[in-house]
Amino acid sequence: MFRRAFWFTTGAAAGVWATTKVHQKLRKLQPDSLAAQAADKAVETGHRLRQFALDVRAGMADREEQLNDALGLRPTGEVAELPAPRSYAVLETPYRTTRTPGRPGLTGPTGNEDH
Repeated sequence: MFRRAFWFTTGAAAGVWATTKVHQKLRKLQPDSLAAQAADKAVETGHRLRQFALDVRAGMADREEQLNDALGLRPTGEVAELPAPRSYAVLETPYRTTRTPGRPGLTGPTGNEDH
């Protein structure tokens, strides 16, 4: 009698376990679940790509600093600053006009109105 009860209980437990696993797999294969899984994978891939890009930028900066030090382009510890702004002198007239004083209307380089 105990043997039968043991095997009956074992079979029932195995049936419940198998049914639960099958239902979980079916839920994962539903369209809504597949879309959510794809979105999660896309977000995860985006985070990985962003981290990769940050690592590449950091490596490039380190290598550039090594090359600058090796070539002596910038002493270590010196901060590169922008040059001071230039001041431009205001020029009066950079060219000579061909107008004849006292003769308005003659505006061309030869003094003729018709070019």
